[in-house]
Amino acid sequence: QVQLVESGGGSVQPGGSLTLSCAASGSIFSVNAMAWYRQAPGNEREFVARITSGDSTNYADSVKGRFTISRDNAKNTAYLRMNSLKPEDTAVYYCNADVMPRHFITMNYWGTGTLVTVPS
Repeated sequence: QVQLVESGGGSVQPGGSLTLSCAASGSIFSVNAMAWYRQAPGNEREFVARITSGDSTNYADSVKGRFTISRDNAKNTAYLRMNSLKPEDTAVYYCNADVMPRHFITMNYWGTGTLVTVPS
């Protein structure tokens, strides 16, 4: 009943910016922490950024100062503003969230990802 859908990926030149969105939908009571991860082909999935229900944030060292995670609780949506993009940011970006569905226990969910490409 719950799903996460990412959007906003694309191709950007080095130094450019993109904003990704992650919308949680379905029978939802509340959305707790939300996070972004990324995975490049042949690489392990890695943490990018996280935001709690109280708007506390943390970031991977590789994106600190460049990426900003935020959320709109009324829309059950998280955002990832990516500035000063580098080729090493190229990856599929996945949304992750702890969601409490209506009439069920809180569980962790993954979106299917959105591709961000930053050519060299």
